Amino acid sequence: MDRTLKTRIKKRELTIGSWLSLSHAPICEMMAQAGFDWLVIDMEHTNIDYQTATDMIRIIELSKCIPLVRVGENSPTIIKRVMDSGAHGVLVPMVNTREEAQKAVDSVYYPPAGKRGVGLFRAQNYGSSFQEYKEWLEKEAIVIVQIEHIKAVENLTDILSVGGVDGFIIGPYDLSASLRLPGQFEHKLVKAALEEVERVMINHKKVGGSHIVHPSQDDLNYKIKQGYKFIAYGVDMIFFSEKLNQEIRSVYEVKDKD
Repeated sequence: MDRTLKTRIKKRELTIGSWLSLSHAPICEMMAQAGFDWLVIDMEHTNIDYQTATDMIRIIELSKCIPLVRVGENSPTIIKRVMDSGAHGVLVPMVNTREEAQKAVDSVYYPPAGKRGVGLFRAQNYGSSFQEYKEWLEKEAIVIVQIEHIKAVENLTDILSVGGVDGFIIGPYDLSASLRLPGQFEHKLVKAALEEVERVMINHKKVGGSHIVHPSQDDLNYKIKQGYKFIAYGVDMIFFSEKLNQEIRSVYEVKDKD
């Protein structure tokens, strides 16, 4: 029997997923069938709504991939709705304190492990499999907190001490912005913040993650060597736009030679 994503995360195995920003079923299906370990449906910075997210979760599951959702905020209602729609777990943005991490966990799990309201929808097989879902939830749900502010870096050890938090993923753009250096990843202050994250990560049993927004084998190898185990590689729209730009440049190179 294949080991679940939860088991692999607990064992600190390397898993590589990717990111979905386009609310387009065929693109979602192509990404889900590409061979990634998991896919994140981004509901924070896109126009993906609940109905679309539910459809994308279904597509990902049918393709034997793991659907996760990056919610728009650390909200019990939002997290409850995506979990009830069938998400296997959530990525929760801007978690800066232990208390905020606990709130995220509480929003995913039913009592007594959490505070999530109990209802019936797709995850519970539309009301016919609540007990089975409850047992699955307790064993397999995934909570990844996003570390994307310098306050979160300072509190990272406390954040990871929360039971039910499976790991973290760096939000590089927001982290640099919290230092008033948006996108300046080579600045010494941004580098120092990432070095502190990696120091904590290496000495902690929970996995650390990073998002390589623009696909790069060199960056991927570097992140793996640094000890990151939960890596998002690329974004659907970035794969498309970078390949498109590459090909159109080739077209004009040929045209200019004519």
